[in-house]
Amino acid sequence: MTTTNETTRPDHAWIADITMTELERNPYAAYERLRREAPLAYVPVLGSYVASTAEICREIATSPDFEAVITPAGGRTFGHPAIIGVNGDIHRDLRGMVEPQLQPVEVDRWVDDLVRPIARRYVEAFETDGHADIVSQFAEPVSVRSLGDLLGLADISSDTLRRWFGQLSRSFTNASMTEDGEFANPDGFIEGDVARAEIQAAVDPLIDHWIAEPAETAISHWLHDGMPPGRTRDRQYIYPTIYVYLLGAMQEPGHGIASTLVGLFSEPDQLEAVVDDPTLIPRAISEGMRWTSPIWSATARISTAPVCIAGVDLPAGTPVILSYGSANHDTGVYEAPTRFDMRRPPLPHLAFGAGNHACAGIYYANHVMRIALEELFEAIPNLERDSSTDVEFWGWGFRGPTSLPVTWEV
Repeated sequence: MTTTNETTRPDHAWIADITMTELERNPYAAYERLRREAPLAYVPVLGSYVASTAEICREIATSPDFEAVITPAGGRTFGHPAIIGVNGDIHRDLRGMVEPQLQPVEVDRWVDDLVRPIARRYVEAFETDGHADIVSQFAEPVSVRSLGDLLGLADISSDTLRRWFGQLSRSFTNASMTEDGEFANPDGFIEGDVARAEIQAAVDPLIDHWIAEPAETAISHWLHDGMPPGRTRDRQYIYPTIYVYLLGAMQEPGHGIASTLVGLFSEPDQLEAVVDDPTLIPRAISEGMRWTSPIWSATARISTAPVCIAGVDLPAGTPVILSYGSANHDTGVYEAPTRFDMRRPPLPHLAFGAGNHACAGIYYANHVMRIALEELFEAIPNLERDSSTDVEFWGWGFRGPTSLPVTWEV
């Protein structure tokens, strides 16, 4: 079967000029053109085919002809077996390991008691100041502290968790490839290696303790649940999934909170409606996650058989990056998708993925974001964006505001 390489067509030669800097700073223009001209195309800087429309992303994510594969940079960062890049029995075991604590009935039992005091504590630290950076002082700390405590890392500071998250994120998105299929910036993985070494040094003693004395922490459950009496999962088997959590599961709620706020600030009447009626917060979050998807383009699939998708013939073994952030701006699905509008008709989005590798923490993440925004608006209902600076977003694999200065009258 002959593979159609989209960059070989004269009218698609522009795809070879897409740069990593462009994707990290503002991927929307390139992906808008991809959706219009080449919705499934080989993008040389990524060394992979890219799916950019909602229809193709969903088709590949749910197709029996594809299975999960981790991106090269993701595999280099997390190692094997990371839950986002495995299949078959290993995937079933890892999903069975993490999902019991994330079932709605279980999350409802503890999420408010876990997250609300954390959110309240961070708000109280700045609510009398009249100004704050919501990303660094609230959204990211609430996200990392909530997940850190859930995992059992209560003694590790929020600053350390945020630093690990940043190091792993930059390593995971160090995705630029050469024409020879090598990493263009191999030194870009060093800080991820440093983070992993620090994580193991901090978590190994906890694992030693939980092996002997199981506790009500997520990692302790991962060690013991579903195992024969007297046996636990090997720590090296679960570490790649711990890294996944310390990046993706910490990043998604934090940047979802911040992006939702940026969107609300762009529509003052909608912000006022949410502040006046907190029951609207989940609608605002859903739109915020569509508008700027935190996990923008970080997952991939690989074909298990020759397949034709959107007129492109893909041999078996062809990886395809699923650009969910692009899919959520598909004009074939959403009217005026670049505008934040929580009043648009409720349509399903792909911020949490699709298929059997959809995010296991959807319910948990939505509640973290809801509780955080409830506490923020309750304490500071007159919140305003500091208009003296622009809001800058960053990231192609993971995307969110780098900072969000706000002010209010005390």
